Amino acid sequence: MTTERLGHRPVVEVLYVQDCPNYPETLALVQRVRAELGIEAQIRTTLIVDQAAAEQARFAGSPTVRVDGHDVEPDTEPSAEISVACRLYRLEHRLAGHPDESWIRDALLRAVWRA
Repeated sequence: MTTERLGHRPVVEVLYVQDCPNYPETLALVQRVRAELGIEAQIRTTLIVDQAAAEQARFAGSPTVRVDGHDVEPDTEPSAEISVACRLYRLEHRLAGHPDESWIRDALLRAVWRA
């Protein structure tokens, strides 16, 4: 499956704060899932430098991953909490500093098929 055939190239945003320990792993996870699915998504990274930037971006904490403007974490939109801080994700049996791989995969597939 390629996005060329489907006619839509999703935009994946990875928003983060300086020195976020989970940003590199999250970016690598996004790139790996994109490659495994064969989706030619555009990946944009955005450094959130202060509270004003966080508010403008509706930033829920670092790292935040969005596909076509939608947070990959299920049932989180719109973000009620804007924070220039680390983000914790509630996975099935634990907390993690990055989104679950299945959330990224599902969000990418939804974006391609929604187009």
